Order: sequence, then structure tokens, then C-alpha cells
Amino acid sequence: MNTDETSRFVRLKVELVLEIGDAEALTGAALQRISDDDAMPPEERSHAESAVQEDEAEAIAYLVDPFDLVGEVPGTELVQASWSSEQVDYDPDSPDWDLDEDDERQDDTDHV
Repeated sequence: MNTDETSRFVRLKVELVLEIGDAEALTGAALQRISDDDAMPPEERSHAESAVQEDEAEAIAYLVDPFDLVGEVPGTELVQASWSSEQVDYDPDSPDWDLDEDDERQDDTDHV
């Protein structure tokens, strides 16, 4: 496949697990971000404030922006992004949390 036939688009998958050490600081920062967003309609603002006060995962979703991760990568433009957050039971010793697992599966398919 030559360069004219290759896609110019790349899907970047990132999985992060965050430990919340200060829920009040997290919620406060999310509420401040919502308050500072002049483009947010009042009814959406009310819903967002309620959501981040009830769920720390929602607070994180309001504070983490994929554009911040790639906004300054030279030669690229973010064309689509979606993200979500959820509370999880995390056990670093469990094989379910092996971050290299997807890479190993990909390596296996590359050799077939």
C-alpha cells in the first residue's frame, strides 16, 4: 500500500485509571469549570452541577478534555472525540487490569 492509499486518520485509544484522593477538590474544580463555561445554557449548567456533585466520575468527565491531550501535536487536527468515565473496582494485581493485554492480542493477530 503506498502513501496515497493509506488513511490519514489515526484512532488513538487511551485508558486511564485515576485514584481520587480529594473528592472535594475534584468536585470543586468541576463546578468551577462549569461556572466558567459561558457557552453552557442555564438548564444544562444546572444538570451538570447536579451530576458532578453526585458522581466523581462525572466530575472527571467535565475536567478531562481529549483536545488537551493532542491539541498541540504538530501536523494534526482533532476531528472527532468521545470519552466517558465510570467508577470501577480496581485491583492492580488482577489480570483483568493488564494494560498490555490489548497489545498482546494485536501482536497475535499480526503474526497470523
